[in-house]
Amino acid sequence: MFIKEHNHLPGIPSAKEIENDGGIDLGEMNRKLLEKVEELTLYIIELKKENDAIKEILEKLK
Repeated sequence: MFIKEHNHLPGIPSAKEIENDGGIDLGEMNRKLLEKVEELTLYIIELKKENDAIKEILEKLK
């Protein structure tokens, strides 16, 4: 998994990279963070659908 290997989200610079670059452009970081929020929101929606399907199967098995 990327996060375990690199200790940061893909597409987001590490703290060391930010330090080495002398800081970060806040507008660019906000854009990247918004992109991650959108990705994670879509992922949560998919997980919810899967969870609901599993609950439905479980109810039928009871």
